[in-house]
Amino acid sequence: MTPRKPIEQQVEQEAILNVARDLFVKKGFRDVSMRKIAAELEMSHGMIYYHFNNKAGLFYAVVAKDFALLDEILEEIMKGEADPVQKLKHLFVAYMKFGIDYSSHYEMMFLIKDEQLNTLMNEEPNRSYERFAKAVAALVGPKCATTQSIWSAFLSLHGFVVHYYKTGQTFNEMKSLVEGHAEFIIKSLDI
Repeated sequence: MTPRKPIEQQVEQEAILNVARDLFVKKGFRDVSMRKIAAELEMSHGMIYYHFNNKAGLFYAVVAKDFALLDEILEEIMKGEADPVQKLKHLFVAYMKFGIDYSSHYEMMFLIKDEQLNTLMNEEPNRSYERFAKAVAALVGPKCATTQSIWSAFLSLHGFVVHYYKTGQTFNEMKSLVEGHAEFIIKSLDI
């Protein structure tokens, strides 16, 4: 047997992550097994275990990748050249856009709950929220950057996404509603 090429392993791992995401969203964490993922991919379940130690580790890998994508989007906004209020609006709109455009990602990141995942799933959401909170605090300034106001802004964004993420509407169809909600949150921050 010849050694596997790194690029081949990476492509295989990406395929596993994508199929696992779809199955976790459709069936829930408990009703998905490594064998079911392997069957979907028409590969042996041993190949899944070659890449991931267990189902919880696979779930975590999917979610960690999703949080990295969200963090990357937010970092790009913070690097931009807009004034602080415009950046804040871009940040809020981008968060809602992510939740709408990547609804299955968002569902796994924030909405799937299972006892087996509790310890694994605290780290990434907390780290991501800390980045979000630091960005908002930097943009609104110390006078408006209370822990409560930033948390309330986050909850408002999260609530918006949870309300709309399964409606089937695209971001473009909801753009004015999203922008209006972002402006509403900014006004509530009293900048």
